[in-house]
Amino acid sequence: MNLLRNIKAILFDLDGTLVDSMGIWGDIDREFMSERGLAVPENLQQQIEGLSMNETAQFFKETFHLKESEEELMQIWNQMALEHYKHAISLKPGALAFLEDLKRRGILCAIASSNSPFLVEACLKAHGIKKYMGTFVTAGEVGSGKPNPDVYLEAAKRLGVAPQDCLVFEDILPGIMAGINAGMKTCAVWDDYSSDVWEEKKELADYWILDYNELLGKTEAVL
Repeated sequence: MNLLRNIKAILFDLDGTLVDSMGIWGDIDREFMSERGLAVPENLQQQIEGLSMNETAQFFKETFHLKESEEELMQIWNQMALEHYKHAISLKPGALAFLEDLKRRGILCAIASSNSPFLVEACLKAHGIKKYMGTFVTAGEVGSGKPNPDVYLEAAKRLGVAPQDCLVFEDILPGIMAGINAGMKTCAVWDDYSSDVWEEKKELADYWILDYNELLGKTEAVL
């Protein structure tokens, strides 16, 4: 089956999908919690996966009884992560070439992320890929994280493309569910930090890839 047949727009998650950034958040969580004399729960990632940064701040404040406001927590995390997003993380293999290929084909692209607008924009600029994106939307802007479909529906709306004409690339189960709930096709992307649920991701999504190099020069992907 042709991956891009009848597709007018590609909607990308950012972290773990276009950029190899999931690992830095574990480091940030450990540093943040250590500074406050708190231990990181083993299941923390599972508890916050897919949440918007606003929702994550609310979760941290309520769960760990933090004195900072939710807005202050988001500002702290933004500053802790900024240099990583500018200089330390890398694009996923083949991502840049795939974006260039989509541009040549006239297929629109957008970002639909659970991250903050501040970090999304910094990351896109640092890696020179903002020019490929017609827009970017964050879960905080639409008021709900994934698996709610709102962030993907808003991205499609801003591009002027119907949901059924969109293909979502995602690395986490709640993100794939968000794409499905939006009525879009979905493609699971391998990421080391969600390798334990890779089989579930493959089963849930319409397609799956190990990296974007598989899509260069062709439009076939594994079903």
